[in-house]
Amino acid sequence: MEHDALDAGEARYELVISVDARRSGQYSDAEKPRMRERIYRVLETAFAQAGVGRDAVHMEDRGDGVLVSVPGRIAVTRLLGLWMVEVHENLREENRSLLVPLGLRVAMHVGPVRHDSRGISGRAVDLTCRLADSAVARQLLDRERADLVLAVSDSLYVDVVSAGGKFIEPARFSPARLGLKEGEVSAWFHLPGRPAPDIGPIAAEEPGAPAGSPPAAPVGGPEAALAAMDAALAARAAAAAGRRVDDSDGADEDGADRYRAQGDLSVHRNNVYQQPVHIGRVTGDSHRKD
Repeated sequence: MEHDALDAGEARYELVISVDARRSGQYSDAEKPRMRERIYRVLETAFAQAGVGRDAVHMEDRGDGVLVSVPGRIAVTRLLGLWMVEVHENLREENRSLLVPLGLRVAMHVGPVRHDSRGISGRAVDLTCRLADSAVARQLLDRERADLVLAVSDSLYVDVVSAGGKFIEPARFSPARLGLKEGEVSAWFHLPGRPAPDIGPIAAEEPGAPAGSPPAAPVGGPEAALAAMDAALAARAAAAAGRRVDDSDGADEDGADRYRAQGDLSVHRNNVYQQPVHIGRVTGDSHRKD
């Protein structure tokens, strides 16, 4: 059965894990080999501690990270639970002696994977890599000054994480909407050892989103939606500032005033002021100027 499943033309459902190093481009050529050694030491030690044989998983080197696929005979809960705990602890141990701590972004998804002599491929692989490289994962790692962030696909959260289990706490995951190249997807984010992260304030534009588009909207209640809306409106207002007005009378056809604003500008029309107001001059009965 295992031999048949390895045929290159067939796909099998596997857990795909993508691991990326934080700001890998800032490492010098002399530092990168040591960074890579630490990544492999963290991951491979965690596999051994979780009782997963190194020869039981497929691992591909990605320069600044590792791509892993785990066959279905190994429980996904073991990787989501015990393995992630060991990865986190091993990473913390590595970072104790480093002036600049190593940060890892880990993403997981289960889907059809095809194997050939060069590695693995499929949409499941693409999605997993996109999650690990998402702006939310990147910014959570930096903003929270964390060593590790885990992103899981919506389907993996619904099918596995939401049921809980040993070392798996669904209440510590937060959802977000991501605008990826393939379209919008939902994902869930977790910082090991911490409460559910606050995704709302991040709401960052994802790679592949059209230029000038509003930020990806977080899923987290009205407050998060309002924050994302405020950010989008502020961006549009900033882009509109200083826009040239060609109308000689300074008004649109519908009578609305239009101005070219280089600084502060306020427009007042048909207003009744109950108290003295300063708008270039003082108005009101006591200091009225015609």
